Amino acid sequence: MSVRVRLTRVGSKKNPIWRVVVADQRSPRDGRIIESIGHYNPRTEPSTIVIDKERLDHWLARGAQPTNTVKKLMRAEPEASVAEVPAEPAAEEAPAEAAPEGTAPEAEPAESG
Repeated sequence: MSVRVRLTRVGSKKNPIWRVVVADQRSPRDGRIIESIGHYNPRTEPSTIVIDKERLDHWLARGAQPTNTVKKLMRAEPEASVAEVPAEPAAEEAPAEAAPEGTAPEAEPAESG
């Protein structure tokens, strides 16, 4: 069985929205799939591309071949193609010019003129 990572259309008439799926190459475009790993909406500005990187790597490691369109999507949005939880924010450091705790910062004098 030859497995492909390809697109399946799920949008309505004149409103194309695509799912990124893993499927047997012999199944029809909108037919039977093995797993859905993301989606692509070309109608938003900018285009929405979401691909689960972990599952994509899983299938590529097992010999799945991405179609040319999926390759382009992976190259077009490498940082957006990763569907993951955002990293924890770095520890906030107090600015060097911050007023000590318990005191109000001084307001700058207004220019007269």
